Amino acid sequence: MNGQQPAEGLVIVRGAADGFAQEIIAGVHHLPSDEPASAGGTDTGPTPYELLLASLGSCTSMTIAMYARRKRWPLERVTVSLRHSRVHVEDCAACETQEGKLTVIDRYIALEGPLDEDQRARLLEIANRCPVHLTLTSKMDIRTRME
Repeated sequence: MNGQQPAEGLVIVRGAADGFAQEIIAGVHHLPSDEPASAGGTDTGPTPYELLLASLGSCTSMTIAMYARRKRWPLERVTVSLRHSRVHVEDCAACETQEGKLTVIDRYIALEGPLDEDQRARLLEIANRCPVHLTLTSKMDIRTRME
């Protein structure tokens, strides 16, 4: 990498070992990430989970808007609000696992524009087909190697 711009699709994250603050480099974009002061960080950017939620939220909004444009539906604005939590499995009757905790993301979608109920229902279905949603709900294999 040697100070050069990363290849398309490559994200670089780096930070000093004495704290939580990170620099994220995604193409020409530079973003901060950190933990709040209450967790020992300096609160210079969103937390890793906030970035994860932002990824899902932005992908959801883009996917809904793209579908509505293609259909020429009167969608004016999409707002996606998300919250991450962990619940004890015994608190979750519909959970497949019986031990530990389950990660839960609550996603709320507000659609503005003179859409009818069928269009709103279809756009809610489309939200679950955004690429980040599909990635997060699929089986993943994260391969870690020393460089």
